[in-house]
Amino acid sequence: MKKRFFFALALFLLLSTYNNNINLKINLKYKIEKVIFENYQIIDISELKNATDFLYDKNLFLLQNNHIKKELKKISFIESFEIKKIYPNQVKIKIFEKKPIVILQDKKDKYYFTDKYDLINFIPLKDYEGLPTVFSNKENFEIFYKNLKKNNFPFGIIKKIYYFESKRWDIVTEKNQTIKLPIKNYTKSLKNFLGVKDQQNFEKYKIFDYRINDQLILK
Repeated sequence: MKKRFFFALALFLLLSTYNNNINLKINLKYKIEKVIFENYQIIDISELKNATDFLYDKNLFLLQNNHIKKELKKISFIESFEIKKIYPNQVKIKIFEKKPIVILQDKKDKYYFTDKYDLINFIPLKDYEGLPTVFSNKENFEIFYKNLKKNNFPFGIIKKIYYFESKRWDIVTEKNQTIKLPIKNYTKSLKNFLGVKDQQNFEKYKIFDYRINDQLILK
């Protein structure tokens, strides 16, 4: 009985030592030494590095992506990302950034509003200096923006957009022409403006006032 016990103990110690040696070799062989980022333009590389510092010296073979996802989601400009393991010791992360389309001024608060209707806290960025400015809250502008898209209104000609407490909108174009929209059925007015804006007779006017039903007042 004692012989069996000592034999089992010796076998256990031998296997434990063998497994520990294997684990040690795996850990040394697949230790992460480099994290590569690609496809980013706006996000500062230091922000990406800080979010993934914990990866270094981790085992690439045993690495799970959940922790990486948790840290990267804290960066507000990241829309999504792809993570790829490159054996034996590298991780490649492809970044897909959110795309701001306007600067949204909601009373004292300022944000970037993206093409997926997200808000990002505003920080001055050279790439987005020329974005239109919208004076509205998110909820109202999201509805208005969807209607602009539905009617194929060229977003590139917009300089500013104002929302009024009367539930009415003004659009100021890059040519400093102001489109005063009615409270109701303003999509009809948008279509009318698109039909006349490039006609030579209308270029001299700075105000296109549609506030009175079925009328266009030019100034």
